[in-house]
Amino acid sequence: MTRATEVAPIDFPTLGDLADAWIAQHCRVPDGMALGAPFRLSDWQFYFVANHYRVREGIEFIDDPMRMLRSQAFVYRRSLMVAPQKTGKGPMAASITAFEGAGPALFAGWAKRGDAYRCEEHGCPCGWEFAYEAGEPMGMRWPTPKIQLMAASEEQVENTYGPLKNMVAMGPIGELMRVHEASIKIEPIPGAPDGAGMNRITPVTSSGLSRLGQPITFAVQDETGTYTKSNRLEKPANDQRRGLAGMSGRAIETTNAWDPTANSVAQQTWESPVTDVFRFYRNPDIEPSLRDADGNRLSYLEKRSRRKIHAYAYAGSPWVDLDAIEAEAQELIHRDPAQAERFFGNRLVQGAGSWLLDGMWADAYAGRR
Repeated sequence: MTRATEVAPIDFPTLGDLADAWIAQHCRVPDGMALGAPFRLSDWQFYFVANHYRVREGIEFIDDPMRMLRSQAFVYRRSLMVAPQKTGKGPMAASITAFEGAGPALFAGWAKRGDAYRCEEHGCPCGWEFAYEAGEPMGMRWPTPKIQLMAASEEQVENTYGPLKNMVAMGPIGELMRVHEASIKIEPIPGAPDGAGMNRITPVTSSGLSRLGQPITFAVQDETGTYTKSNRLEKPANDQRRGLAGMSGRAIETTNAWDPTANSVAQQTWESPVTDVFRFYRNPDIEPSLRDADGNRLSYLEKRSRRKIHAYAYAGSPWVDLDAIEAEAQELIHRDPAQAERFFGNRLVQGAGSWLLDGMWADAYAGRR
């Protein structure tokens, strides 16, 4: 399934269990009331991670650096997460970035009885171990991770980079990463050269587009629902993906619901026919309980209906206060109702001035047209 709208059982080989456990051990909640507690993926976050690290069944591990499968060991080359504001997309992306930078994010064969991942063997002194089940895919670190976090502005890139810096400052991951003025340096694996300081996580915005296209192993493209040809962010996103291809790297996109008249990068990713991209979008407009007796979608402008939409869109994010979301949405509705519906209702709604009839795109995505 390349497009998922709900959390479902995991019945396929994946590095997701390893990633989930590694993240809980090494990363910390970056802000809020639970500041400093182990960062634990919620159900939808784990579902996304498990699918992103889904391993191709029956593939052979090639223990040869020149021929080893990297991106091609996985079912999906890229993944897209569509969710409303404040659900936790940024901290989730930060934890995945930490895993890609210093965790066992590469396929390393199939486990036999007694096999385990031991941090001390991979440059981390925390003493953590993960016991594999027989037949489970195993992981290994990237020898030379080069990671970019892309966003339209410095403020926007902080959605991921800010939580990551706090995770590095508070948790065991700080043994493997060092925050510098303009990047995070990643310590090399045991026995490897320092790489002249090139193992880094670097934020990239529209003011630093010259870095895009460089060979990288992983990328986060944040708020791709705002990347369009008209604002000149579509091309840099494609340039960055070419940089990934050169290293057999992989990427994730995170975004709010997009304006369907803008033809954004997020929309292109969602609608693309390719089968090696995983997409997760809990769309309220295809949820039967959010339709009235006549089959029409509930009005976001009506408070009781809006509450139902929010409860559905924010399911699995227990840290979200729906009363606070309602207050923000209600204020924004007076200025820009379409933006409020996209940001908090997780709906595809065209912006002001569009010629499309209201609900046309929603019905199309729900299979009603």
